[in-house]
Amino acid sequence: MSHIRVLIVEDEPLVAHDIASTLSGINYEVSGIAYTVAKARHQLATNLPDIVLLDIHLGTDTDGIVLAELIRQQYQIPFVYLTAYADAGTLERAKRTLPMGYLVKPYDERDLFATLEIALYNFGQLQGPVHFDLEQFNANRVGKLTPREFEILQDLYEGKTSQQLCDKYFISLNTVKTHIKHLYEKLNVQSRAELMVLVRGR
Repeated sequence: MSHIRVLIVEDEPLVAHDIASTLSGINYEVSGIAYTVAKARHQLATNLPDIVLLDIHLGTDTDGIVLAELIRQQYQIPFVYLTAYADAGTLERAKRTLPMGYLVKPYDERDLFATLEIALYNFGQLQGPVHFDLEQFNANRVGKLTPREFEILQDLYEGKTSQQLCDKYFISLNTVKTHIKHLYEKLNVQSRAELMVLVRGR
């Protein structure tokens, strides 16, 4: 519950599972793996992630760029292209979908972590400035956030990982998970994606 949830859309199973293994090693949670556009659509509709890692070339008539447009318009969550190559025409189409990042295979763990972290942060900033005020945020809410929970809310909005929260507050991972669990319960959300929607729409 407390990790950033990533949907991997990649048509090569070995590559997809390698990405999943890498993500697990850097404190991200894989919400699902989709080998086709159809499966990706199903994952988005039933198990919304916080961010999508999206291959452009999916070996079907519908490529990742078409799926990216759906993600941007219907789900409003960030996505990062992960691809081996792209010609000038493909790059031009990709740019128009406003991705939060573009990662070229082969990648390494540091590149993947940095790309995801920057993507999440930039996406939060692009949604428009949010003025965080505890008293105002708690007004008319049954479940009031504590000052620490409110600080963590701001950190989550900026895309910080659970491990980064541990380092910032000098607390254990279990304590971070407990704070986030209480935060989600009080705000009646199930994921970071839902939390971002709530914060932006409050």
